[in-house]
Amino acid sequence: MSTVISYQNAPDLAPDDYIVIGLATCFIKEDGEVHQVEVVEPIPSAALEALLKGIPTSYKLARATTLASVLDGDTLLLPEGFPESAQFGDEFVPRIFASARTYKRRETSKSLIPLGTTYTDLKYSIERKRVLNASRVVTKEDNVKQHSHTHKVL
Repeated sequence: MSTVISYQNAPDLAPDDYIVIGLATCFIKEDGEVHQVEVVEPIPSAALEALLKGIPTSYKLARATTLASVLDGDTLLLPEGFPESAQFGDEFVPRIFASARTYKRRETSKSLIPLGTTYTDLKYSIERKRVLNASRVVTKEDNVKQHSHTHKVL
């Protein structure tokens, strides 16, 4: 007799649901210096389709697996083939649940990377650095100058 396990925050998902996990190269800015880190993140179906069409990405690889192989109750498990130094991304658990739902809604995306395989032929590029803790400071110089006739009725 098998026991059906459900996730408390996602009763609509099961441990054998299909997901894709990616290994991204990101950067963290500390004390004026930029440090490179490897981050484990879920890849939703729409993003996966775009990545496989050849857009430049910070992902080195994408692995098709199941929820149970990455999430055991409340414990995060590093996927097979990922470096030990890799960190899980922010809000990983809610994002993995959301990502799993995209593959349930779009079944054809599951055929892009067969379950249990790793796709490494991505167009990897860190030319545009993905800084995780970047803060945007808006200044007066950012304001758009409007033409003098913009608000006039002619």
